Amino acid sequence: MRNILITGGAGFIGSHVVRLFVNSYPHYQIINLDKLTYAGNLANLEDIEEKPNYRFVKADICDFEQMREIVKTHQIDGIIHLAAESHVDRSITDPFSFARTNVLGTLNLLQAAKEQWDGRKDDKLFYHVSTDEVYGTLGFDNKLFTEDTAYDPHSPYSASKASSDHFVRAYHDTYGLPVVISNCSNNYGPYQFPEKLIPLFIDNIRHNKPLPVYGKGENVRDWLYVEDHARAIDLIFHEGGVGETYNIGGFNEWKNIDLIHILIKTTDRLLGREEGASEKLITYVTDRAGHDLRYAIDASRIKNELGWEPSLQFEEGIEKTVSWYLGHKKWLDDIASGAYLHR
Repeated sequence: MRNILITGGAGFIGSHVVRLFVNSYPHYQIINLDKLTYAGNLANLEDIEEKPNYRFVKADICDFEQMREIVKTHQIDGIIHLAAESHVDRSITDPFSFARTNVLGTLNLLQAAKEQWDGRKDDKLFYHVSTDEVYGTLGFDNKLFTEDTAYDPHSPYSASKASSDHFVRAYHDTYGLPVVISNCSNNYGPYQFPEKLIPLFIDNIRHNKPLPVYGKGENVRDWLYVEDHARAIDLIFHEGGVGETYNIGGFNEWKNIDLIHILIKTTDRLLGREEGASEKLITYVTDRAGHDLRYAIDASRIKNELGWEPSLQFEEGIEKTVSWYLGHKKWLDDIASGAYLHR
C-alpha cells in the first residue's frame, strides 16, 4: 500500500497520470491535488472519480501550511509534482504568477516532504516533472538536448521551471531528499486545454476561425503523445534512480507550419470537408517575444536504461487526437463558455 500525491492532476498531463496510476495500481491510494485554476477540469477524470483508491483534494501548492497538513494527514510517501503554470504567452504578461506557482509552490512541497520524511526516506520519492524549455533553444544543426545540457531559459515560464528544478536538486544535495526529475518535450492528445496549439487549431478549424501562426511557422518542436509521457512517468517513478534526471521525447520533430498543414488535412477529412478547405484560415501574426527556434530531446537514456520509447507514430497520434476532440465537442464548448468552471 502506498499513498501517492499527484499535484495538478486535473490538468492535461496530470489527468492522464492520475488515470494511469488509479487503474494500474489498485493497492495505491491516489490523492489528486489541484487548485482548479482555469486549466484544471474535473471533467477530465469523470471515468475514475468513483474508484475506491482515488481521492480529489482542492488545494493551492502556494499555501505551505496546507501542503504540510496534506502530506502529514494522508501519510504521503510519494509525490509526483506536475502542478504548474505552463503557457508561455501568459508568463510574458504575468511573470509573477509563474514565479509564485512554479517556484514557491515547488519549494512548499519540497519542504513539506522533507519534514514528513525526515529520518525515514528509504521508500519515499519526490518526482518533479519539468520541461525541455529549461534548456533554451537549438539551431538547425541536428544537436539534441541531453540530461547534461546547460540550462539557458529564455521566457518567464522556462525561467520559473528552471528555478524549480534547481530547488529540487538542492533539496537532494543538501537534505538528502530522495528526488527524481524528468524534462519532457511538447505533449499532445486528449484533454489538453484549448489555448495550446493543437486543440486550439482543431477547434478553430471546426468553427472556421483564423489559425494564428507565429512568424513564418518555422519554429521546430519535438512532439510526444501524452499517454506515452504518462507511461514514462510511471516507469521513472518506480524504476528511476534517485537523484537522477531523465529526458523524455518523441524523436519526432516538426516545424509548426508543417504540423498545422497535417492538422488541417486530418480535421477537414474527419469533418467531411474537401481536403485543404481550411488552408485559407492560416493567418500569420507577429512572432512571440523570446520565441525559441527549436527544441529537440535526446531520449536515449530512458530508452537504454529503463526500456521506454514512444508507442505511436505521429500521424497515428494526430488522427487519434483530432478524432477525440471532434468526438468531445461538449468538452470543448464547456471550456469556451466557462461552464466547466462551475462543475
